[in-house]
Amino acid sequence: MRGTGIADRAAVVGVGATRFSRASGRTELALAAEAARAALRDAGIGPDGVDAVLSYHLDDSAPVAELARELGMHRLGWHNDIHGGGTQSASILGDAAMLVATGQAETVLVYRALNGRSGKRMNRAGLRLGAGVEQQFTVPYGVLGPVNAFAMVARSYLHQAGLDGRDLAAVVGASRAHAAANPRALRRTPLDPAGYLAEPMVSEPLRRADCCQETDGACALVVTGSRRSLAAGAPRIRAVVRGGRPGHSRPDRTPDPAGVFSASLAPRLYAAAGMRPRDVDVALLYDAYSFLVPRQLADFCLVAPEDMAHVLRSGGISAAGAAAAGGVPVNPHGGLLSEGYVHGLNNTAEAVRQLRGDGVNQVPGASVALCTGFGGAYGSAALLVAA
Repeated sequence: MRGTGIADRAAVVGVGATRFSRASGRTELALAAEAARAALRDAGIGPDGVDAVLSYHLDDSAPVAELARELGMHRLGWHNDIHGGGTQSASILGDAAMLVATGQAETVLVYRALNGRSGKRMNRAGLRLGAGVEQQFTVPYGVLGPVNAFAMVARSYLHQAGLDGRDLAAVVGASRAHAAANPRALRRTPLDPAGYLAEPMVSEPLRRADCCQETDGACALVVTGSRRSLAAGAPRIRAVVRGGRPGHSRPDRTPDPAGVFSASLAPRLYAAAGMRPRDVDVALLYDAYSFLVPRQLADFCLVAPEDMAHVLRSGGISAAGAAAAGGVPVNPHGGLLSEGYVHGLNNTAEAVRQLRGDGVNQVPGASVALCTGFGGAYGSAALLVAA
């Protein structure tokens, strides 16, 4: 998405979520309906106030038409089931904003629902690289799923950036400290460096604590035109970008094994928003793996690479200590590492709460939030601004 065609023309007026768990005992449709109803209540409207529905999935969720019927919607205009995972968690805001800005819809319901632990699990999906035939050359060497592939990226990045396990421990420790104040979070137990080193290794250098959770749950957002009375005081969608670098889509062949989507998207995002890195008050970064936090902080120019170790180890990504350490608060609710893993939409929901002033570990005066969606070489990013 280029330019500022959607800038401030849409606002997020409602957020909702279910309880996060490892065994919901419910269908994805029931989870989606609960989160959607919570978001609609938060927005102050009923199902009839919605005329478009969007969701994203990996063949593991409830279709939008089924949710519309479950909610008792009497009209359904534009609706779409978008195939994809974490890359969509920021860009789906752009899809909703474009519908509003072009007059295709007045109010859009966005949701993500899954039984990510008790139902279809990511670690059993395997890698979807090419047509699949090339997996015969990687599976024998232990590349059995996403964590094995991204562990290679992590190893390369840490070496290139001069970081090590102490820095990953700082990322995970900050996430756990934030989650301690979040009743929705699944991992709330503090984790100090010694505890981090005691965590079992999954795929070197990534330990269990470095990996996001498998979670059952759902999140939902309501997006409408920013000039409507319904949107008074609601955070605006300033800019959204999506894309990546095709040459990086194979970790075993990429010219830059340490690179991910953010290096490509950061300049485009700031240009589309007419903003600079120093404008960002809080960063909701897709932390499927801990190393992605410093990787994105550097790519979005929020922390200089040469200062990264100091910022991480001195509390520079905590809600309480970021200002003093020259950093920026990252995932004050605990993120995907500690709150839960709803393919990133829970991070986007927290960005809205932070800009409204009712977030977890609320960042004082937060007026600009960065949200990202990760899928390796491809991803998305959004900048939201307080009204």
